[in-house]
This record gives sequence, structure tokens and C-alpha cells, in this order.
Amino acid sequence: MSVTRTQQPLSTSVVPVRTKLAHPALLLIGIMLVSLNMRSCLAAVSPMVGEIQRTFGLSTTVSGLITTVPVLFQGVGAPLTPRLTRRFGTERVVLGAVLTLGAGVLLRVLPSVTALYAGCVVIGVAIAVLNVSMPGLIKREFSHKAAAMTGAYSTAMLVGATLAAGSSVPLEHALGGGWRASLSVWSVLALIAAAAWLPQVLRARQLAPAATPAQAQAVPAKPIAGLWRLPLAWQISLFMGISSLMVYVLVAWMPTILADHGMGRNESGLVFAFSNLVQVTGAFLVPLLAGRMTRQRALALVMAALNAAGIALLLVAPVSGAWVAAAVLGVAQGGSFGLGLAFIVLRTGSAAGAAQLGGMSQAIGYLIAAIGPVGAGALHQLTGGWTAVLVVLLVLAGVVGVAGWGAGRDRTL
Repeated sequence: MSVTRTQQPLSTSVVPVRTKLAHPALLLIGIMLVSLNMRSCLAAVSPMVGEIQRTFGLSTTVSGLITTVPVLFQGVGAPLTPRLTRRFGTERVVLGAVLTLGAGVLLRVLPSVTALYAGCVVIGVAIAVLNVSMPGLIKREFSHKAAAMTGAYSTAMLVGATLAAGSSVPLEHALGGGWRASLSVWSVLALIAAAAWLPQVLRARQLAPAATPAQAQAVPAKPIAGLWRLPLAWQISLFMGISSLMVYVLVAWMPTILADHGMGRNESGLVFAFSNLVQVTGAFLVPLLAGRMTRQRALALVMAALNAAGIALLLVAPVSGAWVAAAVLGVAQGGSFGLGLAFIVLRTGSAAGAAQLGGMSQAIGYLIAAIGPVGAGALHQLTGGWTAVLVVLLVLAGVVGVAGWGAGRDRTL
């Protein structure tokens, strides 16, 4: 392994070079509106899980699949995206994914358990396509401002999640149609995003892909040999995967945990929304700090310690300490997400290597993260409470620290 660090863009997808599409302001608006959709429909369902469970008479384990299924199918959809973008173009693929996302949201609220979970599948695949397509498009269209645009894109995703989590219960009361009316609102946001994105599709049809002579003659970087056997690659993948598992467990169950301890549903939704909002701070600041460090070991340990502190607060003071726990967990979760992306860049010496490591860490991360919500639901059903679930999360925070200690070494794959 080389100890030379070469930073690469966060995007791991290859996208043909184009001139700017339509007016730059329209492009920016389109990207922001699409980004708002990418977490909102997942975060909106979390405060509604208890009601959905009662509506269909689901067990805690089965209801955990409401948030697990989209995570699983994000892993299924991601490998298909490069083929779709090569065949149909990034702009059309993004439009199709946003419309598919809206259709999945509507399918999820139909009066059928089958439709509920089919909608979750559709939502997961659509988000996967957007996850892969959008960063490459941002890099292509804003090559000199890619970092700033990536920050704006990430912020929009978190803002969407925050708005959705905080407004689910108030929307239910305002619309008077139960959880179905509340969740169906997010299909309107998808339709608005699709309308805003349409000029990009129309303009793209008039443009032919263009490559510079340098790009045409570029020699592809050599892939990392035996990546799946390298300890550093596994440490990065486990850091990202277990961090994601902890996030998805709390996305699925945090409002329910608070409500089960006596907090009102409105307040529990607001606490959850606040935690999502605070994630913006961690997601912005931690990668900036990581880029200024030769080693990120201490930073990884701080993220693990903050995760543990927030979970411990939920364990010992689930109501009185909820707002503080939400703030601490928000910084930890947003920071861990940003640090995981930074590891992919800092620990690889080429764009090809970053793509390879990103593919490995994403595959492992989705697999691990998908276990979280349903596993937590099963453990809750088995023990009759949330103590065991939170204790397991505390232990996993320690594992994240160990993995981060290895991933934070000054090495490249």
C-alpha cells in the first residue's frame, strides 16, 4: 500500500461531459428539488410506523420492514444505474426516477399490505438510481464548484428529511385522512421536482455528448487488486455499514421509542426532525476537518463516542434527555456519514480506486444497514421493551470506533 494521499471527487460514476443544460438557475432549482425528495419519503414514514402497524395488525418485526425494504432495494438499484444512464442519458434517468419515486409513494398508501411493501420496493430502487446519478451530474455540470454543490445537494437531502419527519403528524391532523393522507403528500413534491427537471431533459435531447481530446486519450487507472481481501477496505466498509445501521434503526424506531416512554406523538416527531436537522452540521464540518488531517483516527473515535453518548441518553433519560440526545446523535450521524465518504476519497489514489471502494462499501453498507430496523423490531418484540435494542446500539458504537481507528490510518489502497 502506498502512503500517498490523493483526493478524488466524491462521485464514483462516469458521466459524459456536456455543456450546461438550459439556464443554470433552472438546473440548480431542479437539483435542489430532486434532492429534497431523496430522503423525505423515508423520513416521513417513521412517525407513522405505529399507526401503520395498528392499521394492518402487523407485528413489530414485520412493521420494521417498512423502513428496511427501501434500504435493501437501494442496493439492488445502484448497480443498474450506470447501464441506464449510458442507454437513456442521465437527465432522462433522473426524471424517470423522480416520477417512479412519486408512484412508489402513492402505491405505499393503498389499502393493501402488498401495496405497502411494493411501494417500499419501488421507492428504494428509485432512490438508488438518484443516489448514483446525481453526484456525477453535479460534478459534470459544476466542475469548478463541485464541492460547494455537493454540500448544497447533501443539505437539501437533510432538509427534506427534516421537513418530512417534523410535518408528518401535523399533516395527518390538518388533512384529516390519517397516515395515508399525510404520506401521500410527498408524491406532490416528486411531481413538482419532475416538472422542474423537465427543461433539462428537453435541452439534453438537443445536445450531443462531447469529449475533449485529453479525455478521449486518457488511460484508465489500474483497479485495486484483491480489494475484498484488504483489511483497510473492510475497515472503511464496516465503519460506513455499521454507522448506517445505527442511523436506520433510529430512523425507523426513534419516534416510537420516545412515544413508548410517554412522549406525545407530536413532540416525538419534532425531536426526530430536530435530530435530522442537526445532521447538517456534522455532514458539513466533519469532512472539512478530515481533509485537513493526515490521520482521521481521533475524528472517528469522537464520532463513535458521540453516537454512544446520544444512545446512552435515550437509555437512561428517554423523555427528559430526548432533545439533547437528538442533538448529539444528529452531529454524530451526520459526521459519520461525511467521514465515511471522506474515507473513500482519502484512502484511494485514483478515481477508479474510489469507484471500486465506493462500490464495495455501498454493497456491504446496504446489507448491514438493512438488518438494523427489522432486527431492532424483532428484539423489541422478543424482550418487550427498547432497552436491549439500545444496549446493542451502544456496543455497535464501540465497533464503529474500532473500524474507524483502522480506517483513519494515513494509507491508500
